Amino acid sequence: APAAAERGGPSAACSWRVASSCSSESGTASTRAPGSGTSSTASSCAGLGIATPKATPERSPASSTVSSGRPRPATAPGCAHPPHLSPPVDGLPALLPHPHLYSPGVKVLPIPVLSDNYSYLIIDTQARLAVAVDPSDPQAVQASIEKEGVNLVAILCTHKHWDHSGGNRDLSRRHQDCRVYGSPQDNIPYLTHPLCHQDVVSVGRLQIQALATPGHTQGHLVYLLDGEPYEGPSCLFSGDLLFLSGCGRTFEGTAETMLSSLDTVLGLGDDTLLWPGHEYAEENLGFAGVVEPENLARERKMQWVQRQRMERKSTCPSTLGEERSYNPFLRTHCLVLQEALGPSPGPTGDDGCSRAQLLERLRQLKDLHKSK
Repeated sequence: APAAAERGGPSAACSWRVASSCSSESGTASTRAPGSGTSSTASSCAGLGIATPKATPERSPASSTVSSGRPRPATAPGCAHPPHLSPPVDGLPALLPHPHLYSPGVKVLPIPVLSDNYSYLIIDTQARLAVAVDPSDPQAVQASIEKEGVNLVAILCTHKHWDHSGGNRDLSRRHQDCRVYGSPQDNIPYLTHPLCHQDVVSVGRLQIQALATPGHTQGHLVYLLDGEPYEGPSCLFSGDLLFLSGCGRTFEGTAETMLSSLDTVLGLGDDTLLWPGHEYAEENLGFAGVVEPENLARERKMQWVQRQRMERKSTCPSTLGEERSYNPFLRTHCLVLQEALGPSPGPTGDDGCSRAQLLERLRQLKDLHKSK
């Protein structure tokens, strides 16, 4: 059985890769947050109680290019399921996924794979070009490519773990014009085109920006699809950085590193759609109820998630605005959480060290909650 994303998986060795497109030879990514779509993170904090823890050769297709820059996230009215989305997808590997056509010209197709992973196809419906995100199961992804009748020209890997990169070899061999993108720091299997922080991959009208978010792994990236060309919301493909009401474990970094990466995501707009790497919603919301039992936003979301899962449907996407209201790992600015989970040396609020300590404490409690 595949390892869960919070536990991570073994990294697959990359036999070789082409020269990096990064500005520095070492490929070190900047950690500064993008300046687009900034919104307030202020939210009310509910009462809190804590339960006692019982590579292949470089190819040069004309359809896929990389540039540096920051696409500006488009905005749309924030809601749990924006009106421009079709009904939620089936969310279990045994069922066929239903595509999200969130605006004319682009389709986001979640593909449930392995035990609880999501791969994604991002499709330019006019050019019939597709980008695969974290294609761990090449057979499942290929079946979706054939069903949609599209040409796969790019693979975007968030990180090296096998349950996110396991299909790189087979798909890149099958699709000769397909480039494999990812961080040069993360030993992505069959990487052909390394990316740095804020590099933009262009496929047809798709503009997808890579953001460096180290912590789960040193080279972890998330990918932001700019919604402006389609007059829709932007989409964040978060890999193992951020889940619905949760975040990934920190394997290659510190709590400060992970906090900085989460703050990078918090710099995006509330209406950004979150497409995570795993279906962990019900478990994560259960833990959020332990640390904030009176959070009404969490309670409402849990009721909705439980209905979705009873009907064998996915819980993605959520929005970053929603996540700010109930995801404890995005609420380390909350004074009530800080006071309830233990004293911090130094000021609270915006102090990075105290927030990092709270994040680390939340991670410890989450791991104990998961093991019960």
